[in-house]
Amino acid sequence: MKAARQPIKPSGDTTKPKRFVFVLLDNFTMLCFSCALESLRIANRMSGKTLYTWVLAGEGGDYVTCSAGTRFKLDSDLSEMNRDDIILVCGGIDVQEASTRKIINWIRREARRGSVIGGLCTAGFTLAKAGLLEGKRATIHWENQDSFAEEFDGVELTKSVFVMDGNRYTTAGGTSSIDLMLKLIADEHGEELANAVADQLIYSSIRTDQDTQRLSTPTRIGVRHPKLSRVIQMMEANIEEPISPSILARDVGMSTRQLERLFRRYLNRSPKRYYMELRLQKARNLLMQTDMSVINVALACGFASPSHFSKCYRAHYNTTPYRERGAQSTRLSI
Repeated sequence: MKAARQPIKPSGDTTKPKRFVFVLLDNFTMLCFSCALESLRIANRMSGKTLYTWVLAGEGGDYVTCSAGTRFKLDSDLSEMNRDDIILVCGGIDVQEASTRKIINWIRREARRGSVIGGLCTAGFTLAKAGLLEGKRATIHWENQDSFAEEFDGVELTKSVFVMDGNRYTTAGGTSSIDLMLKLIADEHGEELANAVADQLIYSSIRTDQDTQRLSTPTRIGVRHPKLSRVIQMMEANIEEPISPSILARDVGMSTRQLERLFRRYLNRSPKRYYMELRLQKARNLLMQTDMSVINVALACGFASPSHFSKCYRAHYNTTPYRERGAQSTRLSI
């Protein structure tokens, strides 16, 4: 017979469970929420003690629907929480719309009471909108980085998997919630328990706040040519003021013709075409995720005139920036 599992003795104070308040925004991402919740549940199971408890809260206190369409019954409305609770706001799709005035005001009130408050996935936007991240380090899902950086220039945005800056936590979404929770479990109850939780989750590569959320450039594009990777990194870092192919080639020690051949060989497009696609991708993110005017989006993505921007956008996406913005507004109002 299989031997009974021995509970892992946690360190720290185990007499009073730590309570987490999960604030579920409309259209929140279930993965980031479930990863965090399961980490707490498993910590209780592996220790044989109730180290953590949790409640689900949200605007209205009734039901909230995640981005996959599943409805969750909430335990409470946005009432006053205990001062020693850890509040984790769970974001997802259309976080701007989900960050209502009531939620923003509630977060500000809880922050004034000294609560620890975190934003999972896109909820870093919600915390920033409430003014909680001003002058602090933070992270958000890579897809929302462009729009976040444009709107909140007082926040030191990083590409880390998660960030803990004082009593403000942010994560990049997806499974990064596990990394944050393992860090909290380890800090409070020891590495042995945190590692046991990771094992139960079949989570073999625990990441720290020094790890970045996206794959490296060579892995992401499927190319391991060092000079080509450097050029692409330079392109990604210089969207607002594009660098000419000749200067890019010079900076990595090759001719423009050699650079052209590299792009054709590995990416089946010219450097100019690839650069344009990067700029248009950022432009689409800004159109879909911010209230920036089309003119300002064009300038932020290196286009000297709205007409040129519109022409390039239409050629790539088969619609104009103005129609894209209009379609997005219509979708959000439904």
